[in-house]
Amino acid sequence: MARKLSRIEAENKGRRAEKIAAWWLRLHGWQILTMRAKTPKGEVDIIARRGKSVIFVEVKARDNEQALGTAIGEYQLKRVAAAAQFLIPKYAKNAENIQIDVIWVAPWRLPHHIKNIWHY
Repeated sequence: MARKLSRIEAENKGRRAEKIAAWWLRLHGWQILTMRAKTPKGEVDIIARRGKSVIFVEVKARDNEQALGTAIGEYQLKRVAAAAQFLIPKYAKNAENIQIDVIWVAPWRLPHHIKNIWHY
């Protein structure tokens, strides 16, 4: 049985996963606009732009691929969507395509980018 991570260890694991996800996005032509955008409605891990598209990305890190499938639910996606609504005027006012994506990160695996997981 895996031991429970301390708050600091979990925070560091999350930050590492976000850096990996940002690297993955850059490799696929995305420009990172900001990371860890906090709003009164919640937080968005990464906001990125490619052309006239802007994505609001939730990053989830788990120790294995099986755990990734249950890493995010509707409640979390609603919070990301609410935060994105708050951030659109600043980061996506001229965007033609705005979407919410999830990137799953697991050890020894390439990141898994799920595009347009939430629809307004």
